[in-house]
Amino acid sequence: MANIKSQIKRNRQNGVRRMRNKAVQSSLKTSVKKVESAAVAGDPTDDLLRQAQAKIDIAVSKGVLHKKTAARKKSRLAKRVSSQ
Repeated sequence: MANIKSQIKRNRQNGVRRMRNKAVQSSLKTSVKKVESAAVAGDPTDDLLRQAQAKIDIAVSKGVLHKKTAARKKSRLAKRVSSQ
């Protein structure tokens, strides 16, 4: 347990940021899973794919994902959808 005032504040800030990042990451994973399950089922995926790619871009803008990681995820997702 920290006993320095600045470290106590830093721990509190880190907790808030961790929860915010976790929410973005969870939302991202959910949208990707929806696209993948729709692709396997043979349902139309155009709108879902667009939403998932938007979520990936939002994660980049919030600093949760690196931009090259996001590009890789979007590319692989589009590849999976087109191959189904």
